[in-house]
Amino acid sequence: MKVIAGTARGMNLATPQGRHTRPTTGRIKETLFNIIQADVPGSRFLDLYSGSGSIAIEALSRGAHEAVFVDNNKEALACINENIKKTRFKSQSQVMPAEVLHALKKLDNAGRVFDIIFMDPPYGRGFEKEATEFLLNSNIVEEGTLIIIETEKGEDISYMESFPCKLEKVKEYKNNQHIFLRV
Repeated sequence: MKVIAGTARGMNLATPQGRHTRPTTGRIKETLFNIIQADVPGSRFLDLYSGSGSIAIEALSRGAHEAVFVDNNKEALACINENIKKTRFKSQSQVMPAEVLHALKKLDNAGRVFDIIFMDPPYGRGFEKEATEFLLNSNIVEEGTLIIIETEKGEDISYMESFPCKLEKVKEYKNNQHIFLRV
């Protein structure tokens, strides 16, 4: 896996081994960043269920001001830290070794606010609903914050219609989809 564009373009990234993570393919990552390219420069980026951290690193490479990486898997955390060091984004990065809701509570209590929030939780467990509900009832988001949720393709997202935000887009791929919510 490589950084696609920006200051770290072409750098190889480490990825966790095993079935605990599903690294985002280069083509899907490129499509995602083509969609959000206007939002990234200068943004505060939150990457939930970070895995290798490649999404937030791509954001930093493309001009995000800072990124917070959240994961609770030891191997994923080792990859995130290795990738941050390799790409030289340490001063712009914060790694939180925690379960997502616990990390969100800490970020909310600390008064942290983000412009873009990306989450790629394990599929089919409802984690994205729980995390999004928390976000929308917190001070972590503000008007204009973009929340991007990766789910399995075809997953029922009808419950999102009741969320106090705008469903801007659903981009489907072969096996998964990205849902774009704007606060």
